[in-house]
Amino acid sequence: MRVLQALAVLMLCLSFSTVQAAEKEINVGFIYVSPIGDAGWSYAHDLARRELDGMEGVKTSYVEAVAEGPDSERVMLNMARKGYDVIFATSFGYMDPMLKVAKQFPNAKFMHCSGFKTADNMGNYFGRMYQARYLSGMVAGGMTRSKTIGYVAAFPIPEVIRGINAFTLGVQAVNPEATVRVVWTKTWYDPATEKEAAKSLLDVGADVIAQHQDSPGPQEAAQEKGVYSIGYNTDMSTFAPKSHLTAPIWNWAPFYRNVIEQVRNGSWKAESVWPGIETGIVDLAPFSAMVPKELQDRVMAARADIVAGSNRIFVGPIKDQKGAVRIAAGVVAPDQDLLGMTWFVQGVVGTTE
Repeated sequence: MRVLQALAVLMLCLSFSTVQAAEKEINVGFIYVSPIGDAGWSYAHDLARRELDGMEGVKTSYVEAVAEGPDSERVMLNMARKGYDVIFATSFGYMDPMLKVAKQFPNAKFMHCSGFKTADNMGNYFGRMYQARYLSGMVAGGMTRSKTIGYVAAFPIPEVIRGINAFTLGVQAVNPEATVRVVWTKTWYDPATEKEAAKSLLDVGADVIAQHQDSPGPQEAAQEKGVYSIGYNTDMSTFAPKSHLTAPIWNWAPFYRNVIEQVRNGSWKAESVWPGIETGIVDLAPFSAMVPKELQDRVMAARADIVAGSNRIFVGPIKDQKGAVRIAAGVVAPDQDLLGMTWFVQGVVGTTE
């Protein structure tokens, strides 16, 4: 009898523990390099964070405008010490600080966006934005008349260089004579600097302005000059409705929901994730009415080819600025080469410094 009573008590305790585990709230922290605002990189991540807040048993918080380096380490440490279950750091320069903090808090899950380092409890993630960059390049190539396209770029790291190259290949797919001029700002978010960089490109004849920046400053510069623009991160058309043609955009919600579900059911593991346009995580913003229907159809056909896997974009022969073959005829560049890309394709005017 006592044995049966003991078993009953044990089963009750186990059942209670299971319910507690199932009901445990998952605390999730986000760290952003720029202000959230209402457009751009951090805004795109925050839209997804807000969706996580709608999930049962999930509580999120964020810290915005966190400088890369020591300041980001301080913010991560603060979240980890407070018992956050999952921490997302959403800028390249957060990689080493996150790796350091992750080693100190082995029970927490850490996810770094755009980097390449991992640990037992730290994974990394990004999206194949170069696919959407290629498509937006097709739009720019089809709309330029001066055959000079300006590109306001943040930092000369593989992520940005890869995007410029894919964009240029898209431009050349519809306009082989067009060139892409690059100006580096060495900023992720500095509206004034980014706008001035766009103006410098307009001064040398660019009639379409593209960007790898968080602010809509380049879009505004293009509209003030009366030329076209290609945004980034989110649909920036409200900032330059008379200029904005489309934009490569992020939709992080499906990815973040999936990570949280993996943490909840115990299947999460540290890995490198690089989803493409077929997942909807990267895509194009709606076309402006300024983009002719024929060009829209051509771009959407190319999008369908990318989804189907018949257009891998970085397929040789592809030459660099000096005319040397970097990707041989018929060869598809492997991911490791794309992730470490430090050279420009033919058609780019500028340096990788």
